Amino acid sequence: MDQGYTGEQAAKDAAEQGMRLEVVKLPEAKRGVVLLPRRWVVARSFAWMAKFRRLARDYERLPETVEALHFVAFACLMLHRVVPMLTQSA
Repeated sequence: MDQGYTGEQAAKDAAEQGMRLEVVKLPEAKRGVVLLPRRWVVARSFAWMAKFRRLARDYERLPETVEALHFVAFACLMLHRVVPMLTQSA
């Protein structure tokens, strides 16, 4: 997470939601591009989700609908990656 989410309240709020909050501190003397651990995973996932037009805007009224659409989108993405592996082994 970004450094803006430091403090006890942020950790407590994350724990209430069943999440573990991990704040990645930036190096003191940074020059150029500094890669932070595992941040690319989140950026890549958001890039994949950007391919689904329905998720590009906030049209839905219920958060449950948005959650279900994210589930369907990721299921489509994962199936797209698994199917070629299954057809090669057959």
